[in-house]
Amino acid sequence: MDNENEMTSSMKLSELRAALAASGELPITVVWTDGEPIEAHFHVTEVGRVQRDFIDCGGTLRSVVTCLLQTWVGDDVDHRITTTKLLKALDAAAPVLRGEDLPVELEYEACNVVQLKVVSAAIEDGLLVVRLGKKNTDCLAKDVCLPASSCCEPGSGCC
Repeated sequence: MDNENEMTSSMKLSELRAALAASGELPITVVWTDGEPIEAHFHVTEVGRVQRDFIDCGGTLRSVVTCLLQTWVGDDVDHRITTTKLLKALDAAAPVLRGEDLPVELEYEACNVVQLKVVSAAIEDGLLVVRLGKKNTDCLAKDVCLPASSCCEPGSGCC
């Protein structure tokens, strides 16, 4: 995966809906950050609005809200999700999503449960290809925690 895709922000819900609506009835392929697709018979088991409220290491209260598509791969290898099925799921989730144009993330279980950003969706070779991007941790209070050369000095207010 190149750094350009890693730094890309999540697609907004409106962008995903537009891509789904413009695609007609196509199968969906989800592509990992390394370019490999997840199993074609994945299911979208949940569409949710996830809000995370927290305080960062500098003492600032923050809130992050996303639309999370939870996926699951079962034994039904003949199952294929299509653009119209996912669009119907998003429509059904409208009361939960509250009309907000949220960034979209995808949750997948592979040894551990991972959440990745949905960064693009485009028609390629008769499929709607949904590409994922990495999520990264970061210090959100660098001005407090890293004002000079070392973090967590006594009395710095950090850590």
